[in-house]
Amino acid sequence: MEKHVGAGELELEPDDLPDGLVIADGLGLVICCNAEAGRLTGLPPAELVGRPLDEALPLEDPDGRPWWQVTDPYHGLSTRNGQPERNLLLPGGREVLVTARYVRKHPGGPVGRLVVGLRSTEARQRVERSNAELIATVAHELRSPLTSIKGFTATMLDKWDRFTDEQKRLMLQTVDGDADRVTRLITDLLDVSRIDSGRLEIRRQPVRLDEAARRQVKILVNNGAPAERFVLRIAPELPRLWADPDKVDQVLGNLLENALRHGEGTITIEVEPHPPDRNRQEGTAVTVSDQGSGIPEEVVHRVFTRFWRGSGRGGTGLGLYIVKGIVEAHGGTVTVGRSSGGGARFRFILPAGTPAFLA
Repeated sequence: MEKHVGAGELELEPDDLPDGLVIADGLGLVICCNAEAGRLTGLPPAELVGRPLDEALPLEDPDGRPWWQVTDPYHGLSTRNGQPERNLLLPGGREVLVTARYVRKHPGGPVGRLVVGLRSTEARQRVERSNAELIATVAHELRSPLTSIKGFTATMLDKWDRFTDEQKRLMLQTVDGDADRVTRLITDLLDVSRIDSGRLEIRRQPVRLDEAARRQVKILVNNGAPAERFVLRIAPELPRLWADPDKVDQVLGNLLENALRHGEGTITIEVEPHPPDRNRQEGTAVTVSDQGSGIPEEVVHRVFTRFWRGSGRGGTGLGLYIVKGIVEAHGGTVTVGRSSGGGARFRFILPAGTPAFLA
């Protein structure tokens, strides 16, 4: 095959490429087909070489039209250099993403090589399913509080004079609580978007994880959680930690609420120093464990993915995904396992130290 020097050269075989590759000569006969193209078409590459391109790759557009007849690469406009990526169908209805490049020896000349790239649509379909699940989850989580807000406000507007001050206060408190649920859902969705795009902003300042843990427990108790369910174990001396205090509160709040919603019995929060090792500098470790049934072994790997829910007790399934994103944005790690009491055990470690500009 004729070689041309571009920005550099690599000694690669067609089978080394992650995408499918099919190359036809100036007569439209296949002269090269790699293993990934064979996997996508369901035919051995050796059977495709030497065959006319439209037989080796009988592609159709979504309207059922033969793609090679529509695009006519060998007899179409001589100014065309190829076809942009588009979704096409192989026999049997399998979808593939296809691009084409027309190689001409000189501008306006005949096509000497036709290079076709093939990619599976599986990754895109996963993204589409994830987006559809996100829309369904958001719609479901918004419907309940918005229905409540609409119902109470409509009732108060229609029958304001019939209610006592205490009844009005109770209804307004319910509306306020439902508005907080909507606000939190929107905040979670924004955090997910920032984590996915790598734009999660961390504003570091001195943070005491022991104080943050006590503060989150107090918030939950004030909101009605039984105080006797929480046990705090704080080490006497903790490393100096620089982190985003709001994000740390969010991590602790998500883990504790997760333990309250899905766990049982006593919830133990341990805050202790974590010694340095080959892979990590000195830091602070926080462990949240409960005495519930724990997380089944077969689904542990899904715990920190979007929309995973440990039980049918509500929630968006975004909390643990956000926990992982925030901890890793700090340069830390988070793991899940089984506690000594049989329940779930979440442990995250944040590195200590000071920012470079203060070192």
